[in-house]
Amino acid sequence: MPSALPWLAADRDLTVPNWSEVVEYFREGLVVCDADGVVQHVSPVAERLIPEVTPGELLAAAGPAPLRGDGPAEFTHHGRRLRVRPVALSHRRRCWYVDDVTESVSRADALLAERARSAFLAVVGEKLGNPLHPDRAAAAVVRLAVPTAADVAVLVLAPRSGRARWWRAVRADDRAPVVDSGVLPAPALPAAIEAGLSGTEPHELDWLVEQAAEAGWLPGLDASGATARVVPLPGREAPAGALLVVRRADRWYDEADVDLVRAFAARAGAALTTAMLYRDQAEVADTLQASLLPVEPAPASGVQWGTAYRPAQAGLRIGGDFYGSHRLADGGSVFFLGDVSGKGVEAAVFTGQLRQCLQALHRVESQPGRLLKLLNDALLETTQAHGQGRFATMVLGVARPDRDGGLTLTLAGGGHLPPLVLRESGEIEVVPLRGMLIGVVPDPRIGEVTVQLAPGETCLFYSDGVTEARGGRHGEEQFGAERLLNAVTGCHRMPAPALAERVEQVTCDWLAHGDHDDIAVLALRATGPAGRAPRHLHAVPDLAGTEQTRESSA
Repeated sequence: MPSALPWLAADRDLTVPNWSEVVEYFREGLVVCDADGVVQHVSPVAERLIPEVTPGELLAAAGPAPLRGDGPAEFTHHGRRLRVRPVALSHRRRCWYVDDVTESVSRADALLAERARSAFLAVVGEKLGNPLHPDRAAAAVVRLAVPTAADVAVLVLAPRSGRARWWRAVRADDRAPVVDSGVLPAPALPAAIEAGLSGTEPHELDWLVEQAAEAGWLPGLDASGATARVVPLPGREAPAGALLVVRRADRWYDEADVDLVRAFAARAGAALTTAMLYRDQAEVADTLQASLLPVEPAPASGVQWGTAYRPAQAGLRIGGDFYGSHRLADGGSVFFLGDVSGKGVEAAVFTGQLRQCLQALHRVESQPGRLLKLLNDALLETTQAHGQGRFATMVLGVARPDRDGGLTLTLAGGGHLPPLVLRESGEIEVVPLRGMLIGVVPDPRIGEVTVQLAPGETCLFYSDGVTEARGGRHGEEQFGAERLLNAVTGCHRMPAPALAERVEQVTCDWLAHGDHDDIAVLALRATGPAGRAPRHLHAVPDLAGTEQTRESSA
């Protein structure tokens, strides 16, 4: 058979190769046309890629449209991705090189897609890396899912108390997704979501879309042409929730998309689990803190209470100082203020144990000295059983109203600072109350004293967080008892709440935001026969010229 390309025919000189034979093994196909555009030669590779092109026919009539142009082109033909480029030959002839780039383009597309998926998951990990609240984490999950993984994304959390919270994000053109939320009774959840919450992935795709539409989760989306998936979000013991992702028909979920959704769900599940764990721990911590906070004294006839409390660790809201009161059947009140060793959570737990003991013991013993000894025995038994070695200082008293409107205070001291009495005359008395620490030895020496308060007079109790507060010019000088006396001088007509607040305020001013121990103040004021405190809040005395100025003017 004569060669279609005479200029490629084998030369009689055997040193010249047979170019037709060489061309057949090129990776690229070759289509050669003469000056009139008539095909003169088609290599075997070109025959396989563009079988429509045959020798003797016009290329413009038989070949694909890109071969009719004058420049390189890339197009899909018979399921293959082809890249063609023309090369001018002598005598106005032209050769088209045809290259099958299907595999390389597929690999490049796969690489780009994988990079896009990796970038998406990296953003997801960053955005969900430190969740502190399940609601915010759930809203972030659906917001991140749109539009990369879905046109509509719905996250349903595992039901609590028979109700399930859900969040939804809907694609909004070029704007940020629109996010909303709601609540459904657990029995009203779509069956597909229930399956996801049980840890399985339902595969009836049309059924999923119908259920999502019935639940009202597909606003503005043509359910007849949509596709959906449901994947569980892994949790600690059971799925933390189920994620429903829905796309329009032109964005069908292939296997790579489903894998991406699963990877996204795994990260979302970890974030939600962490957030819910934090929420549960925060709820427990809040409950425990509330139970350990000092309880305001119970209202009592003829008594006005004033309290102030500032723990050493403000973020915890709890500490080792405590106060409180309990009413007695005869009309009196048992009251107390104390300070346990240490500070923070451990000290607060110990104060909780001490307060519980007092709440039980005051029902069987109301005499302060004996009650304090019973409390000492109970604390010894508790601390020895737990190997804690903790102790407390404490003032415990009973206040009983007198007929003249005054109060009789019977006080018992367990190693605590002596209280102050602010007399109606303005004089300040230091109550000589002593005693041994509580919770150290089996039979401690308990100091006892009786104080009479006339109407309008106040007894002030405080913890060592007041007198041992370090501040001043260099931040190392203790506030001390003398400065406390100066601070309350002239305050004898102040209501009990204002007096307690003043003591806390001057102490904190002395600290100047420095570290400090727990601070607790309890003021007890005899209100007189009417049982009412004065309405007028007298001015705080001018302390200029005293050491209360903290030498700050220096």
